[in-house]
Amino acid sequence: MVKGTVVLAYSGGLDTSICIPLLKERYSYNRVVTVAVNVGQRDEEIEVATKKGQKFADCHYTIDVRKRFVEEYIFPSIKANGSYEGYPMGTSLARPLIAEEVVKIAKKEKAAAIAHGCTGKGNDQLRFDFIIRAAGLDVVAPIRELNLTRDWEIEYAKEHRVPVPVKKSKPWSIDENCWSRSIEGGRLEDPAFHPPEEIYLWTVSPEKAPAKPEKITLTFSGGVPVAINGKKFSGYDLIQKLNILAGRHGIGRNDMIEDRILGLKARENYEHPAATVILTAHRDLESLVLTRQELAFKRMVDDKWSELAYKGLIYEPLYAALNAFIGTTQDRVNGHVDLELYKGGVRVLGRSSSQAIYSGDLVSFDSASIDQCHAIGVSQYFGIQARLVHAMGEKTRKNAGKQ
Repeated sequence: MVKGTVVLAYSGGLDTSICIPLLKERYSYNRVVTVAVNVGQRDEEIEVATKKGQKFADCHYTIDVRKRFVEEYIFPSIKANGSYEGYPMGTSLARPLIAEEVVKIAKKEKAAAIAHGCTGKGNDQLRFDFIIRAAGLDVVAPIRELNLTRDWEIEYAKEHRVPVPVKKSKPWSIDENCWSRSIEGGRLEDPAFHPPEEIYLWTVSPEKAPAKPEKITLTFSGGVPVAINGKKFSGYDLIQKLNILAGRHGIGRNDMIEDRILGLKARENYEHPAATVILTAHRDLESLVLTRQELAFKRMVDDKWSELAYKGLIYEPLYAALNAFIGTTQDRVNGHVDLELYKGGVRVLGRSSSQAIYSGDLVSFDSASIDQCHAIGVSQYFGIQARLVHAMGEKTRKNAGKQ
């Protein structure tokens, strides 16, 4: 049975490129509409996706959502100190937005289904499926449903004269947006394999980084960065600027074993220079302006927020509730953080804020603004329950020794 229109989330890479003929040959769709969403990939990557979509699909859209990605997805992640198992999330932040934009096109084209090129082993299939099904549309996932391997895909692409930027000698799979760059696949899947320097694009190796440290000042307003060294930038431009600044000092590489949503452990390589610097500065500034209780509770909230964001569950009611709490804490996260970039590391040199919960007069050992004698009463009761239990234990041990 011949079907109507299917809309394909399209990157121009191997998986999504072979989906175009597969959707017609194996799924009987008579019209394939491709959608490339720009979330900060390299210009040439968007250009390739656009040209290939226009050439091989029946209709193509390229949509620029870089500003929305930064303001609606990256900024909330900064406020939540968004990280998963120790690295700043990037791909997981972009997937729901890409899916939402593809849904818009599907509705415009009156398509009943959306296709994507995700495998059945990764996280992206769930992030896309969640958004698509929430919109009441069917999901078509040829790579997953046909149980395809990468070698089969490469041969299929050759047979259908679909150009793909991949070689068997180094079949890295790369996903990129303005916040993060992930590299996986091929020999990189082996946890023991030492990744070659050629996989990195945004960062130099620490050995080749400048011998002299670079000092910068990052300014925050409402929990998000707004200026570098006193010069204001838009959110997107500031991230791009910091990617260059921190990247040339070798900052922002992660080589790790990651636990995927399905429970599989996978070796992942990431680059995220700007994210590393910004999150380091943001956490430090929070420690200056938030109370001890706020910080302790927010760490739990941040962890749960990151878990939901990693899974792409942005429609989960708890996600909205966590964002609401986090937002109230960020009203006071304003100020400056001085940083040193050097040989793969970022170090906080100092921080300042007009809303700092800090008093040099109160904390100084040279100040008499607080009568130290007032602490004597506190000391009398400090840890009293633990002291009583300890005393009982000592008494028990002594009695046992007499027997």
